[in-house]
Amino acid sequence: MKNVKLLYVPDMMAESGLEVLRARDDVEVVTFPSRLGSPELRALIAEASGVALSVTPFGAEELHAAPKLEVVARLGVGFDAVDVPALTEAGIPLMVVGTTNSTSVAEHAMFLMLAVAKRGVELDRRMRHGEWHDRARNLPRELAGSTVLIVGFGRIGTRTAPRCAAFGMHVLVYDPYVGAEAVQQAGYERVQDLDAGLARADYVTIHCPRNPETVGLFGAERLARMKRGAVLVNTARGGIIDEAALYAALESGHLSGAGLDVVETEPPPPGHKLLLRPDVISSPHMAGVTLEARTAGSRMTALNLLSVLDGAPIAENVVNQEVLSRWSARV
Repeated sequence: MKNVKLLYVPDMMAESGLEVLRARDDVEVVTFPSRLGSPELRALIAEASGVALSVTPFGAEELHAAPKLEVVARLGVGFDAVDVPALTEAGIPLMVVGTTNSTSVAEHAMFLMLAVAKRGVELDRRMRHGEWHDRARNLPRELAGSTVLIVGFGRIGTRTAPRCAAFGMHVLVYDPYVGAEAVQQAGYERVQDLDAGLARADYVTIHCPRNPETVGLFGAERLARMKRGAVLVNTARGGIIDEAALYAALESGHLSGAGLDVVETEPPPPGHKLLLRPDVISSPHMAGVTLEARTAGSRMTALNLLSVLDGAPIAENVVNQEVLSRWSARV
């Protein structure tokens, strides 16, 4: 008789992932609400061999509640709500979905840039409310001929850059962990100093992870160094931008607009000041949540879980690479 292992997955996992898991007769799939709180999750996972996460935080308490746990997977690429050191200490890999949603996020960054530049929401409202004759006030802008600074040249930044170039934008790249040669070979200009790049950019789009190094990266002093009239776009994580400082920069007219897929507190509280501004275009953390990305990401999450149970983790999707020695030692 086979030893059946329990895998807990959020109910937002697409059928593409569930089909992969259900095809196995040695695992049993249990779904739970995607926005389940940590205490409720802890009450469920005592027998879990694997857990996939949407937005539920996961740390030492959850580990303690799941003594049989072998793998944790994110149904996405961000992992700021997961205690990675705790997993590493326990020898448990944290898996992410690689590049399966990178194109979606890159496209969404372009959407936000265009929506701000073309005054998409405002012009739609004017059309619907019969304000035709006032349409020429505060004219839209072209992206062509402008300069964009891409902050972070990883999975998503490398996909955003060619899309910006296709619109005729001059592309600057800031990423202290990527060498000048790699950026130049891709056809873009690398800037060594973030502030120097900000002073040149008409658009700034953020594609770096949230970590101790990047929290508050765009505070009041840094926003003041941005080119007057510039637009700031964030499809990465809330907390990288100081929201009070951004509000002040927009209110003063120093920045002309912002596109935000993420905010520091999600969901945002009612009356969030930034989201009431007409010069801010927002979306509810949906940049990487398209039909295509959800389908591909769900399948990859299932494969990530099974790869660990099968003793051969998909190495490129493991966040805490240190734990891989546990398997390599067996070879």
